[in-house]
Amino acid sequence: MRRQLCREEGSAVIRPTAHHDPYAKLLEGRIVLLGTRLDDDAAGEVVARLLRLEHTRPDEDITLYVNSPGGSPSAMSAVYDTMRHVSCDVGTHCIGQAGPEAALLLAAGTPGKRFALPGARVVLRQPALSERIGGRASDLAVQAAELARVRARMEELLARHTGRTPEQVAGDIERETVLDAPGAVAYGLVDRVLPHRPDTPPASGAR
Repeated sequence: MRRQLCREEGSAVIRPTAHHDPYAKLLEGRIVLLGTRLDDDAAGEVVARLLRLEHTRPDEDITLYVNSPGGSPSAMSAVYDTMRHVSCDVGTHCIGQAGPEAALLLAAGTPGKRFALPGARVVLRQPALSERIGGRASDLAVQAAELARVRARMEELLARHTGRTPEQVAGDIERETVLDAPGAVAYGLVDRVLPHRPDTPPASGAR
């Protein structure tokens, strides 16, 4: 395999060529990975890939793999709104973990196409502002109002995508709620646990 070498601080760093870029291969399969904390940069990459895949083949499904501790509510909103905007169905798969904001993206996948792998966990928790809270009393009042607005929207969206009431969701995110994969199904965040690909039989001897 051809590889490019790059020198950084006296050490050789091997970087794959574009031909062997794993993320490019994922895009060929219409797969988008959210595998980091959800900040503006991560959201921008996910949004760009969703829009590119819609432009390429607007009638074919996209799969969003989620392994993220959560992050910025505004970054979450950017991805969420794009998922709702594109014409493609967006299926979601939780691998590893989905923290609060990532959990909402997981739940926002197309109904019937939301999955969790057996070892996945989903964490529900009230949101926090990404900016540090401080300043004058008037600034604190504005920040408190914004935090209340963000929380109310998260409660409303989680309720919409799980079938629970906003009051139920409000109680569940008041303190951290951790769900395993079957628990995420029971809560309505995903549709089922996916131990292996639907079109691939399990290996001999696998349970």
